[in-house]
Amino acid sequence: MRVGHKIILVGGLPIAIAALIALAGWLLLAQAERARAGAVLAGAIYRTLTLSTTVRDEFLAARPAERTDHAERFARLTAESAASLDELRRFARTPDQAARIEAARAALKDSIDQMQALVRITRDNDGLIAEMAARADALVRLADQARDRQRAANTDLVVSLTDKAGTLRQVRDVVGAVNELRALVAQTEIAALRGAGHASATLQSAMVQVRNAARDLAAALKGDRREREAEELLILTAAYEAWRGAEEPRLVTSEGAASSLPSPVNVLDEWCERVLKIDGSAQRALHDEVTQLLSYAVQSNETEQATQNIALETLKLGQRTAEALRRRDVPAAAAMLEDGRTLSETAAALPISPLIQGEMIEAIDGWRERLGTTVEGLRRQNEGIAAMDGLAAVIGETARSLNEIFIDDADRFGTFLLRLLLVGAGAGLVLGSGVALAVARSITGPLRQLQRSMLALAADPGRRDVGAEVGRRRDELGDMARATAMFVEEIGRRERALRRAKEEADRTLAALRQTQSDLIQAEKLASLGQLVAGVAHEINTPLGIALTTATLVRDEARDFGEVAKTGQLSRSRLAHFVDRMQEGSHLLTANLARAADLVHSFKQVAVDRVSDEHRRFPLREWLGELLRSLGPLLRRGGHRLDLEAEEEFEVDTHPGALAQVITNLVKNAVVHAFPEGSSGHITVAVARGATQEGVHEGAFVRLEVRDDGRGIAAADRERIFDPFFTTARHRGSSGLGMHIVYNLVTGQLQGRITVESREGRGTAVRVEFPARLAPAAPPARAAAAPFGVAAQ
Repeated sequence: MRVGHKIILVGGLPIAIAALIALAGWLLLAQAERARAGAVLAGAIYRTLTLSTTVRDEFLAARPAERTDHAERFARLTAESAASLDELRRFARTPDQAARIEAARAALKDSIDQMQALVRITRDNDGLIAEMAARADALVRLADQARDRQRAANTDLVVSLTDKAGTLRQVRDVVGAVNELRALVAQTEIAALRGAGHASATLQSAMVQVRNAARDLAAALKGDRREREAEELLILTAAYEAWRGAEEPRLVTSEGAASSLPSPVNVLDEWCERVLKIDGSAQRALHDEVTQLLSYAVQSNETEQATQNIALETLKLGQRTAEALRRRDVPAAAAMLEDGRTLSETAAALPISPLIQGEMIEAIDGWRERLGTTVEGLRRQNEGIAAMDGLAAVIGETARSLNEIFIDDADRFGTFLLRLLLVGAGAGLVLGSGVALAVARSITGPLRQLQRSMLALAADPGRRDVGAEVGRRRDELGDMARATAMFVEEIGRRERALRRAKEEADRTLAALRQTQSDLIQAEKLASLGQLVAGVAHEINTPLGIALTTATLVRDEARDFGEVAKTGQLSRSRLAHFVDRMQEGSHLLTANLARAADLVHSFKQVAVDRVSDEHRRFPLREWLGELLRSLGPLLRRGGHRLDLEAEEEFEVDTHPGALAQVITNLVKNAVVHAFPEGSSGHITVAVARGATQEGVHEGAFVRLEVRDDGRGIAAADRERIFDPFFTTARHRGSSGLGMHIVYNLVTGQLQGRITVESREGRGTAVRVEFPARLAPAAPPARAAAAPFGVAAQ
């Protein structure tokens, strides 16, 4: 029997048993699902009814303009609950469940009727409360109107009181000044009676005080618009001063006899007495008027305060009433009626305008009347709410009990289904295990034989008898053994082919590495040759000048010697010879020193380029020598080369590789960045960078070669590091310069290279390498760069 038939036998028997169990389980699950659906629906009804109670409370707590939305939402929720109760009839299995559903429907209908009545009562109460608020606002407005009238009357009273107080103050000043003058005149007369002479200091001081007091009294009289009396006072005072200033004060006639007229002091005293009587009477009258006005002002202020208290009490009473109505507190709202009656009596006792007073009393009585009606509506509203709470409790209890009944039914069906599954699964497991054990033995034996053959093949790859015994079988296992033997044979053949291909690839890779090394060495030698040619050209100029100068010096010395031999040497001739010798020696020294510097720079650069050893050297000074050696290359095209290095610092790296990189980048800019016949600007910038991951001692060097040329085309940027790629092959470019630069930077210098270029805006090549090489530098890699650079 084939393995497939055995598997069908093993799987078919349990499947048949499982099918019978599934059919019975499906029937039980249908009943359980029906019961659970009824429980879910009953729970939903309970939650909806609970939510409807919350919506009812929100309806009562909402503002009048928002009650309609809550009433409509309550209607929707109760309609949804009624529909759910109708649907729940389909899930009822027993008469008890049907009776409970009908009881819940009847209670729900009663609750809906109660809610409709509650909505009507609440709307009536809202209208009454709005009227109460309007009457309270009218009462506050009337109180404000009465207070404004009283305030206007108080203002007029204050103006009158201010005028009377000012008049009283002026009269009081006049009376005080008169009394002061009389007292000073009396003191003066007492001093005269005591025998003081008319020229004594005491009498003169008293007269000065009398004069000043008379002036103050005159000023007070003028302030009271009594100019005539002020003039009389000044005349009487002057007469008194003249009389008292005489040596023997007395009145005489024209014949020299004594006069019977009163003395000036008596006249002044009588005048003061008359003024005191007049102003004293006026002062007492003004005192009485001011006192009466003050009494009126106090009464008016009390009336204004009482009117304001009416408005405040109205506002407080409205707030307390609104709070009692909001809490549906019937006793507290009823107590506000008595407060309203007290407020009405207070308004009736106010001494205000009868018209305003009548309107205020009418507003308070109307407010009390509507409050009484509202209290009655509030009582009926509370009774309806209590009835609805009772109905809600009945409906909720019924829904909860239905939910528990349906859940119990579902649990019973689930328990029976579980028992059926356990018994059927046990029987199917015993029967299926026996059949599966017999079939498994007929399959695992050949598989173990095939496993042993594969292990033997792993130990001895040369074996060819893989699964020979199993391969003679006519079932799927025999097919597997024969396929395995064929697979092992094919693997051996492919392994031998791969081994041969690997050996060929190793030989090719070695050849490529040797070719790369040769190309790099050739590029170094070519660059060194260009350097030699340029330096030779540079040295020719100072050496030619030195040779010409030496020849002239020799001729001058010969001519000077001949003149000296003849004995005709003059002082001017000697001075001319000395000047010529000094000039010649200066030219010789300067040009030979220049040639020596060029030779030193060439020697240093040449030694660096032919040596692969790394050493420690000052970077800025070394760059200066290297760029001077590139002068001939730049002067042919008229280009300018600048070095930007803010500080001097030392690096420990391969100077030959670094010189090759800089030379190739500058040469690349000269050849490719500028059109033929045009000159440009090339800048070599160097700076120390911050910490970089993988760099020892936490420092690296950033070197940048940038130009202001035409840039690199977008299509060429990704290929510039590819070997033999160039855009100037017609000018002799090989396409290896940038490839060698990339290998030197990433290999010997242990750094990285990036490029930034835009067409028409120049190119910048940025090289970053460690200031100190790692202890074991990796070998140079001959791979194309992962990103482009500004070169062709």
